[in-house]
Amino acid sequence: MSHFIRSNCLRFSLLQFSLLFCLVGLAQRKPEVPVDPRFDPVDLLLKQNQKELGQYAALIWKDGKLVYEKSASEDFTVKMQAPIGRMADWMTAALVMTFVDEGKISLDDKVTRYVPEFGKYMKGYITIRNCLTNTTGLREANEGLQELKKAFVTVNFQSLEDLVNDYAVKRPIQTNPSTEFFYNNLGPNIAARCLEVVAKKPFERLMSERIIRPLKMRATTFDNQNGGATNPSGGAYSAASDYISFLVMLMNKGLAPDGKRILSEKAVAELETPQFADLPVKFMPKDVQGAQSGLGCFAMRNGSDSVLLSPNSFGSAAWIDKCRNYAAVLITAKPEEEKKPVFVSMKNLIDEAIGGNCN
Repeated sequence: MSHFIRSNCLRFSLLQFSLLFCLVGLAQRKPEVPVDPRFDPVDLLLKQNQKELGQYAALIWKDGKLVYEKSASEDFTVKMQAPIGRMADWMTAALVMTFVDEGKISLDDKVTRYVPEFGKYMKGYITIRNCLTNTTGLREANEGLQELKKAFVTVNFQSLEDLVNDYAVKRPIQTNPSTEFFYNNLGPNIAARCLEVVAKKPFERLMSERIIRPLKMRATTFDNQNGGATNPSGGAYSAASDYISFLVMLMNKGLAPDGKRILSEKAVAELETPQFADLPVKFMPKDVQGAQSGLGCFAMRNGSDSVLLSPNSFGSAAWIDKCRNYAAVLITAKPEEEKKPVFVSMKNLIDEAIGGNCN
């Protein structure tokens, strides 16, 4: 065989190998969400607000599939991890409900049953339900979002036990439990500590075993990346692709996409039910004013429109529209300062795109 023929055969073989390699790569690559022109106004809104939002990723799930996916750039995709702030509360409440399902804890148990220190400081009537609805009667030193942001820092404590015991001793109780709504991050952390006492395991392990791993939320963690105690309220990191899995589970009445049951239908219904709807509101973020507290989330009712939402005043938000039957999540990369609630306008545009007689 001549050198010319051998060289051409070699080139042809290399070409075949390259094509085969590309085909394998394409087969392994997850197909992108098809572009739907109905959501062009959502694209425009996010683009117009990118300076305010910074890097972001957004997803919409409807009718058993993703119908929208958008990232600010290739540097921050829907699979990239970021702090999610108070969106963690919804997950913490869901974890509590796994214990309720098993009969190991009741929402109306007093926290002194698990953390006796609260009984020593005139705080013995606080219940688990109060902890998940911002109705404990406890307050931060001052109201406001910057005060809440400071409360996310738990580096001065070595464990959730230390953190919650400090609440019992030092956090002022302004009113009796169940008498007013005051938005702060104290309650979910207290409820999480109660779970540690019941299960004799750290909170982050319980969350991993019961929520994160079953839902294959591989980019989600409650481990404190700054050191110090775990913060179940405001201390989680997640990705849009992970959090949408959590929302879909709730839409599916407690079933994971693979059919595994995470929560009972009764537990999901309890999470969604407005709690203490008639209480006076002493402090609530502007972007959810008018909403009522569910467990770890907010519930809005407007005629036939029923929306569950978990916003983060530093940019991110997640919600389920039960009437239009979709879920959406917006996650920003670095929630360093308060941002205007873009998710409100985003939801309005999605609602218009999907349609439905929901008002």
